[in-house]
Amino acid sequence: MSELYVGLMSGTSMDAIDAVLVQIDADGKPALNASLSFPIPIELRNRLLQLSVSDQWRADEFAELDVLFSEQSAAAVKELLSKVQVPAENVTAIASHGQTVRHKPGHRSPYTLQLGDPSRLAFNTQIDVIHDFRRKDVAAGGQGAPLVPAFHRHIFAQPEKSVAIVNLGGIANITWLGPQQQLLGFDTGPANTLMDQWIQHCNANKSYDENGHLASQGKVIEELLNVLLQHPFFSRKAPKSTGREEFNLAYLKRLLKANYTPEDVQRTLLALTAETLSNEINGLPTKPEQVYFCGGGTNNELLITEITQRLGSTICGTTQELGVDPQWVEAMAFAWLGWCYEHKKPGNHPAVTGAAAPVVLGSKTLFS
Repeated sequence: MSELYVGLMSGTSMDAIDAVLVQIDADGKPALNASLSFPIPIELRNRLLQLSVSDQWRADEFAELDVLFSEQSAAAVKELLSKVQVPAENVTAIASHGQTVRHKPGHRSPYTLQLGDPSRLAFNTQIDVIHDFRRKDVAAGGQGAPLVPAFHRHIFAQPEKSVAIVNLGGIANITWLGPQQQLLGFDTGPANTLMDQWIQHCNANKSYDENGHLASQGKVIEELLNVLLQHPFFSRKAPKSTGREEFNLAYLKRLLKANYTPEDVQRTLLALTAETLSNEINGLPTKPEQVYFCGGGTNNELLITEITQRLGSTICGTTQELGVDPQWVEAMAFAWLGWCYEHKKPGNHPAVTGAAAPVVLGSKTLFS
């Protein structure tokens, strides 16, 4: 018997909530029924961004943002269901990732923290909410990220063939699907996050560098690229994950010199993404026969070109070739993780996150 789940995902960019309605059959096979990107208001986004990089948290600010983000999530769900005229009672559960504002699995007391009050989301939508997907993995000794590789293997694995799924969100991550169900997955560093933060700093009217337009006007600053490549994250061995805590505007600005132009910095940040990602792909246990991209970075032709050039003979495409729109892969992954919770199936993979064991991820809040 199939069930309907709403998947909600808001990533490092914090510009929108991706919402999907997914039908999942008894074997866990998902089919996308509807999708939308629900913009996060600028003021709320700016407050979330500030919270994510500040070490001076006020309890009132944290609690209010928890509520406000939940209300935006509820509005996204209502608009999604209205779009396809599906009543709330037909949905088994909302699987909400929430908005990450801190991710420190390497802290002396490891933790990860997402905003989005599940009680308010459940009450406002009249749908049960499955949430808090990352903390169980951290409790089991894992990174709590990335979680999507288990989903990638479930829907994209190709027997006897080595392929890689590359998510180009704010942070880039790789899923390697080797022969005989082999699996690796880890963050590689910034995909769009530093490029987005830089162009927002340079132009308040821009949230991202559309199709790499600004970067295409610049040249790589080799001196800056070499310094950026010295970041300790790039030499860490998997399992590993990262976020704005390590790669943010304050970190970048400390490395800049007065004679660097905005377009040259942007071009260098794009080269950083391409270089670090391709290095990791080329270092996988077996080189993938094909790489499939997903995430917002698939719309940046210059970025895709730079990556594919570095991968040489490897065939590159997007997950659209596998039947899944690259824009919605991650939100669908959390809908599937909600299904896993509901059916008491582990959602993590120790080879990816470093957890001591497979565990059922998430917690559930009933709407009544």
